[in-house]
Amino acid sequence: MMRTAGAVREFTGEPVPDEVLEQVLDAARFAPSGGNQQPWVVLVVRDPELRRRLRDLVREGWREYVAQRRAGVRPFAPGPDGRWHGPAIDLDAAARTPAPSAFVDAFDQVPVLLVLAVRLTALAVTDVDLDRQSVVGGASIYPFAQNILLAARDAGLGGTLTTFAARREPAAAALLHIPPDHGIAAVLALGYPARRTTRLTRQPVGAFTRIDTFDGAAFGSATAAPPGGRPDSPAAS
Repeated sequence: MMRTAGAVREFTGEPVPDEVLEQVLDAARFAPSGGNQQPWVVLVVRDPELRRRLRDLVREGWREYVAQRRAGVRPFAPGPDGRWHGPAIDLDAAARTPAPSAFVDAFDQVPVLLVLAVRLTALAVTDVDLDRQSVVGGASIYPFAQNILLAARDAGLGGTLTTFAARREPAAAALLHIPPDHGIAAVLALGYPARRTTRLTRQPVGAFTRIDTFDGAAFGSATAAPPGGRPDSPAAS
């Protein structure tokens, strides 16, 4: 399943039945979390006006992202020292600059929109005091998000995870009545895919796995053969 569970951003107009969505969430809830805190709250956003306003907030974050790409900057990425040193462009201007996207511009029309809120006080952020960008906190929420995507794939759906709403979290939280002790981890878009992904391009195991140390010998082959199939290639589509 994981070999065909790539991001899906184009959907048919077929609605997703409530029982199918509940089946997806029922499977996803068995995701691991630190101390079994299960810190997630899922908002199924259905109200048309809420969807439109959420779309507008997502679009502003998307525009900021695109503007940085156009400027040759990795969007919101920390520097070599592991810390973010602020934007290299005018983000306010970027948020007002059109960046057409069939997916983002029609975000309010996606069959299922799930906002994943996370209870911040339940997170054991063990790298909180390191002098670099924190990464550990997501360990108790993103396995749940991935479980939703995998369960959706198993149910014949497709989807993708977006984080653009986090760029406008205060406004999105006010819109959706999310309390201050919760953060927005992601917005998932789900639906029946307009076309099915049959092959994904990913690095082989040997490209990202090392023995013992970061500069150790590679583990695994340079190509990975799927069961009964041809080896994958870094250039495969």
